Amino acid sequence: MRLTAKPANTHPTEIKLHQVSNIVEISFDDDSVFQLPSEYLRVYTPSAEAAGHAPGQEVLQVGKEDVTIKEIKPIGNYAVALVFSDGHDSGIYTWDLLYKLGAEYQTLWANYLHNLEAAGYKRKEPLQN
Repeated sequence: MRLTAKPANTHPTEIKLHQVSNIVEISFDDDSVFQLPSEYLRVYTPSAEAAGHAPGQEVLQVGKEDVTIKEIKPIGNYAVALVFSDGHDSGIYTWDLLYKLGAEYQTLWANYLHNLEAAGYKRKEPLQN
């Protein structure tokens, strides 16, 4: 996943976990606000489990429709670690990555859905809380 240029020195001002809707809302100091579903954050985890160790080694994440975020852990002044209900907790989401995931949500989500379809996976509708 190529990183889109984030405005220089842009940092989150607030990160909220909306547990009922399974949305993480991230506000940045350039007035950008992104609402990112838990499933989306899980399937775009930067961990080696999904991203692989080199380009072309990515592993399509399937069956994550009902995953939730149990905890958001700060990592220094540059990132957070997300703890998911499926036990996954090894991805470190830098501010740059979170900004990219927010700014490119429509394209990245459409790509993910296309990749699922191409792999023959029938995505189910997530459970409603």
